[in-house]
Amino acid sequence: MFKRILTAVIALLLFIPIILYGSWPLELLMGVLAVLGLSEFLQMKKISVFSVPAVLSSLAVLMLAFSSRLTGIFGENVMMTTISLLIVSLFTYSVNKLDFKVTQIGSIVLMATYLGVAFTTFVSLRAYSLTFMFLVLLVIWATDTGAYLIGKQIGKTKLAPNVSPNKTVEGALGGTLLSAGVSALYLYFFPLFTSYLLSLLFMIMISAIGQLGDLIESKIKREYGVKDSGNLLPGHGGILDRFDSLLLVLNVLFIIGLL
Repeated sequence: MFKRILTAVIALLLFIPIILYGSWPLELLMGVLAVLGLSEFLQMKKISVFSVPAVLSSLAVLMLAFSSRLTGIFGENVMMTTISLLIVSLFTYSVNKLDFKVTQIGSIVLMATYLGVAFTTFVSLRAYSLTFMFLVLLVIWATDTGAYLIGKQIGKTKLAPNVSPNKTVEGALGGTLLSAGVSALYLYFFPLFTSYLLSLLFMIMISAIGQLGDLIESKIKREYGVKDSGNLLPGHGGILDRFDSLLLVLNVLFIIGLL
């Protein structure tokens, strides 16, 4: 527990100044996190981080993280162009390599897109509203905390036993309730939409999406037979472990176009 808390404190001391400053330092941080997360996924698949597919996909997620600065080169469709470039590059590389299968190409492109879209959306979220960004982070933190505390005390009904045996329905509801309480207080001082009720319901939806993101990460680890995605963050695991809830939330925010 001490190691987990110490890691969290150090990470906050490093990340908060960059988040507050925004601009290119934040884009660079998001790009680095995306590459690290992708590297963890590649290692799960037993693909060397120094291989050609790893280099190509890492360049792609970096381009996605800096997509707002690449519109002058690739135009407004820079994200689709980047993904298409990655697909074409990986297919070209695979032509004479029968051991590099189409299913591997698909999973690499999928994860690169998932991470790239998420972390570039975080940059957009920071530019859109600093208070909204902190609310999203608070909701995810409150959801995780509430789910752990309530689930440990009264959790009995398994939520998704096939992918995460320790998660319970009671814990999920507890996480949602705590996040709703945090949101209700926060939105009183920092309104999001004109309607307070709509804002609160939206944040409850964010809480639910975050829990689904957690389960998706658990499914990935279960498929590849690993406990943690990595060991970069002592007490927390890897980047994918730490950002599992946020990744799906950011992808959904990108889809609905709120930012």
